[in-house]
Amino acid sequence: MAKRTRALHRKTAKIADVAELAGVSVATVSRTLARPEVVTEETRTRVLAAVRDTGYTPNISARNLRVRKTMVVLVAVPDIANPFFAEVLQGIDDTLSTAGYGLIIANLAGSPEKEARYVDLVCAGQADGVLLLCGHVMRSPDRDLREARVPLVAACEYIPRESFPQVTIDNVGTAREAVQHLIELGHTSIAYLSGPKSNILEQQRLEGYRQALREAAIAADAGLILPGDFTFRTGVEAGRALLALEPLARPTALFAANDEMAIGLIKTVHAAGLQIPDDLSVVGFDGIAYADYCEPTLTTIVQPRRDLGATAAAELIALMTTDKLGLRKDITLPARLMLRDSTRPPPKSRGHSRSRTRSG
Repeated sequence: MAKRTRALHRKTAKIADVAELAGVSVATVSRTLARPEVVTEETRTRVLAAVRDTGYTPNISARNLRVRKTMVVLVAVPDIANPFFAEVLQGIDDTLSTAGYGLIIANLAGSPEKEARYVDLVCAGQADGVLLLCGHVMRSPDRDLREARVPLVAACEYIPRESFPQVTIDNVGTAREAVQHLIELGHTSIAYLSGPKSNILEQQRLEGYRQALREAAIAADAGLILPGDFTFRTGVEAGRALLALEPLARPTALFAANDEMAIGLIKTVHAAGLQIPDDLSVVGFDGIAYADYCEPTLTTIVQPRRDLGATAAAELIALMTTDKLGLRKDITLPARLMLRDSTRPPPKSRGHSRSRTRSG
């Protein structure tokens, strides 16, 4: 009986019920559902939770609800503080605004609670499509983003086994190219500063590092793989770890899985008296703006950040304007190695300190 009463309650819920449960006015509920970007996150969270709990559906047919256009796109970002995403978001915004769309930036920041709130927002019909820059399909404890039945497009981080369009670069190939550059300079002792092990970008860039060593018949040394998480902080920690080694045990070069960590490491070892690139050559990955302003300027793989955002947004617009959910489509954009001042041949006394052997 309780289940039946609850089901009846969910079917007959009115907007006034949502307002009462959320502790706001009916007008605020209407505004939140019509234009979620103009209300505060706290209000949005309360109203959407009340919509979910009451089972309220706006007073139009389900078919009309599906085809109604909000002209809003939700963009899910893993960490808005990461400077890599600045130009990606510019490319997205330029493309969406030209087509008349606005955007809501969902800064997930590793919070399941925030992710669930944004899933609720999309499932409540408050976005026409979603751009996933976060490397996974968002979900809440009780439902998946796919239940919203809106088009999805992923960019930057590849999401395995999904059927919607994805816009990325060749992370394995470009990481291999970065390490090959160091090998061509004469380095045979090359460290790797990693990202989080569970991250697809880290897995692909580590594979590129290993491929370059194998192709050059350089034995991989597990002791030269340093842990990181794509932040400046772990770059600093890796720099301290290198400084703790005996001078002759230190690598002559290092490839970092992103620029932030590379810059943090350079700042740390330089402050301790090591010269970059005389004592240590460093290559980063991403091509963020800081790479051209640090001292020395950073050799790095430059991603087409604005194009990644613009291409993904254009794919999503095409799906939204044809009312299609999309089919699998892998779009790979070119990235390039930018040579700057942080790499050079190793010191002659160190160049062959580690012998080359065939790696398995």
